[in-house]
Amino acid sequence: MANYLLIAASSDIGGATARRLTDAGHRVLTTARDSSVIEPDFPLDAADFDAVDRVVGEAVERAGHLDGLAVFAGSMLLKPAHLTSREQYDGIVTASLTTAFAAVRAAGAHLRDGGSVVLVSSAAALAGLPNHDAIAAAKAGVIGLTLSSAASYAAHGLRVNAVAPGLVQTRLTAKLTSSDMSRKVSEAMHPTGRLGEPDDIARAVQFLLDPENVWVTGQVLGVDGGLGSLRPRQKI
Repeated sequence: MANYLLIAASSDIGGATARRLTDAGHRVLTTARDSSVIEPDFPLDAADFDAVDRVVGEAVERAGHLDGLAVFAGSMLLKPAHLTSREQYDGIVTASLTTAFAAVRAAGAHLRDGGSVVLVSSAAALAGLPNHDAIAAAKAGVIGLTLSSAASYAAHGLRVNAVAPGLVQTRLTAKLTSSDMSRKVSEAMHPTGRLGEPDDIARAVQFLLDPENVWVTGQVLGVDGGLGSLRPRQKI
C-alpha cells in the first residue's frame, strides 16, 4: 500500500484519481479549498506557499511516509491576449502555475527520501490553439517547472512528471461541452474523435505516481486524443 496526497482533489480529475488509488488499496489524503464537493482531510488554498508546505508536512506525519503527491488546481479562460485583463491573467497563472510550484516546493522540502510529484499541464502548451493565450502561457510554465525540478531533485530520488490533457469533460469545461456545436468542433480537433473523460487522465496520474515506475522522471505525458501532437483526423 502506498500513501498519496492529492491537492485540489475536489476537481473532477482529482476525484477520479482518488477513486482509482483508493480502489487499488492505497491510502489517499486530500485537500480542497472548500468542502462543498468533498470533505477533504485538509482545507487548503493551493496557491498559498506556507499553507501547502504545512499541509504536506502534516500529511507526512499523519501517514508516516508519502510516496507521492499530485496537484489538480486549475482554471479556464478562452480569450486572445488583447482581450485578457491583468486580473484574469493573474488568476490563470495563480491557479495553474503557482499551485504547481507550491506543490513542488513543499515536496522538495518534505519528501527527502524520494517519491513522486505529478503536475497537470495541457495540450494547449504543446500545440498552438486559438484563444488559449493565458492558459498556454501558464501550462507551458508547468512543463518548464516539471523539467527543471525533475533535474533538481533527481539525486534525492524525487521524481517530477506531468500530464498534458486535451479537452476533458468536467465541470470546468461544461460551457464548451454542453453546446452541441462547440462540442462537435472540439471533438473534431482531437484525432481520436472524442473528448476525454476524467478517468482517462486519472489512469495516467496513477501510472506516474506508482513507485514501481521509479525510472520515469522529467516526462510530460500527453493524454489528449492526439491533440497536442497530431493533425485533426481526416476521412480516407
